[in-house]
Amino acid sequence: MSRGPVGAPDVVILGGGAAGLSLAYRLLETAVATVTVVEPPDGPARPAERTWCYWDQSDDDTDGFGEAVTATWPLLRVHDRDGSPLTVDPAPARYRMVRSAAFERLVHARLARSPGGRLLRATADTVRDVPGGAEVRCTQPGGRPLTLRARLVFDSRPLRALPPARTQLLQHFRGWFVRTRTDRFDPAVADLMDFRVPQPRHGLAFGYVLPLAPDRALVEYTEFSKSPLTTAAYEAALGHYAREVLRLGEFAVETAEQGVIPMTDARFPRRTGTAVFRIGTAGGATRPATGYTFAAVQRHSRAVAAAVRDGRATVPAPHGRRALAMDAVLLRALDTGRIDGPAFFTGLFRRTPAHRLLRFLDGATSLREEWGIGLRTPVGPMLRTALEMPFLPRRTHPAPGTGENPR
Repeated sequence: MSRGPVGAPDVVILGGGAAGLSLAYRLLETAVATVTVVEPPDGPARPAERTWCYWDQSDDDTDGFGEAVTATWPLLRVHDRDGSPLTVDPAPARYRMVRSAAFERLVHARLARSPGGRLLRATADTVRDVPGGAEVRCTQPGGRPLTLRARLVFDSRPLRALPPARTQLLQHFRGWFVRTRTDRFDPAVADLMDFRVPQPRHGLAFGYVLPLAPDRALVEYTEFSKSPLTTAAYEAALGHYAREVLRLGEFAVETAEQGVIPMTDARFPRRTGTAVFRIGTAGGATRPATGYTFAAVQRHSRAVAAAVRDGRATVPAPHGRRALAMDAVLLRALDTGRIDGPAFFTGLFRRTPAHRLLRFLDGATSLREEWGIGLRTPVGPMLRTALEMPFLPRRTHPAPGTGENPR
């Protein structure tokens, strides 16, 4: 591996969210490069604590994230609009929650004890190619300038504008961490989609419940639609869901979180310079049809670390072309109203074995498995949508301005 100037890191990572910290962890884990992570200093530029969820098939802690995992659920549940519940066992997969503060502590500790790791609190201003690598110009607390040079730069900072797309929806939500007066939750079951909430005229809405204890849970209201709601509208929807649908009785809201995730078939450029690459949501890691990112980030981080180890000049895409093509069709079908969102997702869980469906959502199924799943969806509307996709123009849509995706 060729080095930059004496004392310069092999890799600079911009942004200390899920994507940036995960890549730093993988690079240090395999000792393939010296790494500097540039995070914003404390203040308005640092995002609030976030929740990341993913499913994992390992019984042990193969990712090394055990101390950062807040909760794990062996069972998943979906509620249809009429209230019918469907509980599935996705074994060997389990659904897991990671809180960003715990994940940061884990990776920061790894950086601190690694001879090749460094955490720098500064604002990254510009990134450009230079002979032998790339240069990052930063501003440190107090206004002091700093220039970093490295062989490679991986940039996870949010994009100022999303690339042109044929379809763009937003997954936007607000969640309460609640404590109830009496036991109201089953800690073994995560409610992924509860459609017993009023549906918007365009798109879909659902509740999302992640029990942390019999009397504690994260309760969210989520929409797939064109525009976010006001905080007051989220609060009203959450109040209705918690009191009228879940019937939680007396409860206290301990803290809240809110976010917006782009759901788009845009083509995200993974490379912005000879030695500069984008990762995370900015690099296309968010799954367009679901908004999930954390699991894809882990797979992508391992692949990028392998590419750095092998000296390859490119890094792989976070998702395969076939998965992205299927997601593009689904987004368009939802956006046009050709399919009923609640019925579509409930039907997927009813007609597809849970472990296969989760592998499908992760982009890990074979063509034969995907064909079988496709036949369990509304074939006519999906086929009509697929046939029109090549003729649709890509247009610029407003950026959600969200920061990093929390799922």
